[in-house]
Formats: sequence, C-alpha cells, structure tokens
Amino acid sequence: MSESTARNAALKTDPRLQPYFSSEDERRQVTQAMFNQAAAGYDRAENLTALGSGSWYRRDVLRRNGLKTGMTLLDVAAGTGLVAVEGQRLIGPSGKLLALDPSPGMLAELRKKLDVETIEAYAEAIPLPDGHVDFVSMGYALRHVGDLDQAFSEYFRVLRPAGRVCIMEISRPQSSFAQLLLRGYIGGVVPLLARLAPSHTDVTQLWAYYGETIQAAVDPEPILDSLRRAGLARSNVP
Repeated sequence: MSESTARNAALKTDPRLQPYFSSEDERRQVTQAMFNQAAAGYDRAENLTALGSGSWYRRDVLRRNGLKTGMTLLDVAAGTGLVAVEGQRLIGPSGKLLALDPSPGMLAELRKKLDVETIEAYAEAIPLPDGHVDFVSMGYALRHVGDLDQAFSEYFRVLRPAGRVCIMEISRPQSSFAQLLLRGYIGGVVPLLARLAPSHTDVTQLWAYYGETIQAAVDPEPILDSLRRAGLARSNVP
C-alpha cells in the first residue's frame, strides 16, 4: 500500500475524523464549508494559537529555506495569506506571488491584504504549467491534504530546476499528556478567546477539527518519504 493510499484510508477509518466525513469528496465539502465560515475570524484565532509569534517565524523559515528577492512564489493552501504576506516581503516588488486555496472565503480575506493572483484549487491539482515557479510554500495545511504523493508530484511539476519546497506543519506531540494539552488549547481555549473578540466569527468547529487532525496527522518520516518519491530531495538549511 502506498503512503497516499494509506493516507486516504486513514481519512476514512480514523475514529477522530469519522464524525466529520466518510470519504474524500465529503472531506473536501466539509472542510471548505468550515474554512469559509471561519475565514473572517481566522487571523485572530491563529494569532492566539501562536501567541503572536507567527509572522516573524514564518518569514524566518521562508528566508532560511532560500526564498529571495525576485523569485516567483506559489503559496499552496494560502488561506487568509499569513504565509503569503511574509513571502511577499521577501520576494519584493520584482518577484511574483501566486496564492492557491480551495476556500473562496479564505481567498477573499487574503485579497484584502494583498493585490496578487489567487487560484481556487487543491494541492493535488495545481492549474499552472510545468516549471512555472521558483518556490512552493505551505503553512500548516499538510494535515488537510488527502493525497500526499499527488500533491508533492504537483509541487515538483510546477517547480523550475533547482526550485524549493518549504512546508511548515505541527507535529503530533510524543507524550499523551502533551497531546492532551495541545488538543485542549487548540480545540477549547483558542476558540473561546476568539469568540469573545470584538470581530466575532465562530471558529469553534474549525479549531476543534484542527485539534483532531493534529492527533491523526501522518508522522514526519512518511512525509519525507513521499517528498523523495516525488523527486524532491531534502536539502540542508542553516
């Protein structure tokens, strides 16, 4: 069984995700609806989750992984543009930014921040020609991808020679106690604080789902294996 097949099987059988959907098509419908509903309050909830550290951390990770002035950047699962904003600062006016996401609600929020080309699509089917970009980024969305092998094959296809992929993700804690703390914070504390904020948008369901996807996430080594199968060799960064 390939990693992608195993991933798709996990989506259907993991008891933590069964309350949300039972098939890949249903997963796409359900998650798109959740992201659309939470789009207006997403940034505030994310800021609470990251305790205000998100912006500088994203920019630093992109910089250390080789994103430079003048590059063409494709930000996959761009959401409201939290990674894209930092990427835009690094590539500057001589670069080009493309933001891809399946949620029209999230992309609408992104366009309030950035005047860039947006693409409504999934990571597994990127509507761009071969060798079109220098750098592909994805921030904290790999858990929502149904087919890792297909997504990474698409990344490889749209990259130019010597292009780079940068994936930021939350790993599942090793200890049961740490898992419990993380789940309670993301699934309980953050939604409560976000709902009490002046610009109230209900992110409760989405953040509860976030907590479940972290618990059900694929471990790092199989992800690296999938990247290698797609032709993306791991590089060392400072």
